[in-house]
Amino acid sequence: MDVVDIARLQFGAVTVFHFLFVPLTIGLSAVVAAFETWWILTRRPELLRLTRFLGTLLLINVAVGVVTGIVQEFQFGMNWSSYSRYVGDVFGAPLALEALLAFFLESTFLGLWIFGWGRLPRAVHAACMWVVHVGTLASAWFILAANSWMQNPVGYRIDEQSDRAVLTDFGAVMLNPVQLVTFPHVVLASYLAAGAFLVAVGTWLFTRKRFRADRPMYLTLVRVGASVALVAGIGVAFSGDAQGKVMTEVQPMKMAAAEGLYESRDGCAPFSVLTVGSLDGERERWSLTVPCLLSFLATGSFDGSVQGIDDLRAQYRATYGADPASTAYQTGDYVPTIPVTYWTFRLMIGLGMAAAAGSAVIVWVTRRGRVPTTRWLAPFAVALPVAAVAGSSFGWIFTEVGRQPWVVFGVMTTDHGVSPGVDVTSAAISLGVLTAVYAVLAVVETALIVRTVRAGAPPATDPYDQGADEPQDRGPVLTFAY
Repeated sequence: MDVVDIARLQFGAVTVFHFLFVPLTIGLSAVVAAFETWWILTRRPELLRLTRFLGTLLLINVAVGVVTGIVQEFQFGMNWSSYSRYVGDVFGAPLALEALLAFFLESTFLGLWIFGWGRLPRAVHAACMWVVHVGTLASAWFILAANSWMQNPVGYRIDEQSDRAVLTDFGAVMLNPVQLVTFPHVVLASYLAAGAFLVAVGTWLFTRKRFRADRPMYLTLVRVGASVALVAGIGVAFSGDAQGKVMTEVQPMKMAAAEGLYESRDGCAPFSVLTVGSLDGERERWSLTVPCLLSFLATGSFDGSVQGIDDLRAQYRATYGADPASTAYQTGDYVPTIPVTYWTFRLMIGLGMAAAAGSAVIVWVTRRGRVPTTRWLAPFAVALPVAAVAGSSFGWIFTEVGRQPWVVFGVMTTDHGVSPGVDVTSAAISLGVLTAVYAVLAVVETALIVRTVRAGAPPATDPYDQGADEPQDRGPVLTFAY
């Protein structure tokens, strides 16, 4: 492995690990705000208990997620300084807004929510969590705008004198066609993950004998989570379909690599659900295919034409020429790693569909207040958030690996973006240290979540006088120390 491989592996590991927390933060902030609003409207005590219980789980997730996110941003200066120097004026603008606007919005109002119980009026206190959720959406928007620019660079020019990319149209970066389809897809996937998480937590507590008196409360949690996950899963399918068509338009090589399609198809290109053959996809021994589905996924028409890898490779060589600095790829190849793109694309779709279908099963078995009694319910429910989050992670791996060998499509190859002063030894040490630290954080996060869930929703007294909306000083309130 050379420096480029290690730097890519480190950035990929940090990004995927950090993204384990992002969907839950986005989704849980909305769920907590909705439960508190529901409690304000109905004053049902079990809704207050669930609000504070889910709020604690959200705080644990945010605490660990912030730590992992900080490291991710530092990597641009550590291992990717050439990339940062060349495109930092463009790429850095949305990231700066995310830190200065969205993150401070989240952290400020999350603090007000934590310490505002009994001190802020009910409606104002609930509004704080809604603002936190808006902040998470704003963070997602700015970060995805930066990533979408890497997939489809717009609103910039290359300054010949300084040899750097210069931002010329901030609106074009914010309204990038890739951004407009990626944002709803990622947010809906976050709601799917959060809903599946509620199903897992609620079902596990519902099946414990020691929480028998609270079963109606936990059944409510299960029903709400399953309904959210089901609706979000349907939205993920439609938004993903739109995203695939835009991806084919701006990055046709990525769609061809997702299918391992080497020869262009003039119409009715099939989609292989499963293929047995060589790893690079050039030789096929057996394949289970759906006729014309790839054409529909790529173009919206079952008779649409799909370009193959061989034709696209020739076009890229004619347009961009050979890459003399290439080390991780053959010179001028411009083809991503086919096995990774092929399987991550299918795992993304399959796991997302499984999570949505599982949520539909939960909605059905709990319909009209029915109480499920089957033994398989708890392990089945616990598997749902694992499938949802894993599907999102595979989606990100596909998105980033499918862009290779470009770090910014058509502008800069990955080999040219790595820091010139970083050698193999320092990169390997950095990878090892971060892997160890993140392993510890994973254990800490899991232990805190498991301990909180096992304890169940604690009794919660109304921090306000009955019938009054004026804030009252009730002493210690919900806090979290890490």
